[in-house]
Amino acid sequence: MSKKYKGKEWDEARRKALRQLAEMTDEEDAEIRRGIARDPDAMEITDEMWARMRPASEVHPDIVADWRRTRGKQKAPVKKLVSIRLDDDVIAHFREGGDGWQTRINETLRKAARLNRKAG
Repeated sequence: MSKKYKGKEWDEARRKALRQLAEMTDEEDAEIRRGIARDPDAMEITDEMWARMRPASEVHPDIVADWRRTRGKQKAPVKKLVSIRLDDDVIAHFREGGDGWQTRINETLRKAARLNRKAG
């Protein structure tokens, strides 16, 4: 499984990859291309294939519509990113409920602290 990068880690990983690409020798490039040619699952996209391609919104409009409804980056963040250590069983309990487990932890903490629900 590949590592997931965020923020500064992503920027550094991208810079490193671009440096390595710029420093690649012709021999290394040729070896990579030979490996691709030997791979039966890696085929070159032909002009005919490009001509037949359609936007995802035409091919699977339902999937694209669902994706577009997902929440994007907050325009004005109302929550703070913090690091907190919790017991394994506490995390397991909230994760069992599926997506939104961090929101449920926030709601539970608000109730425990007897805080009113924020407007908005």
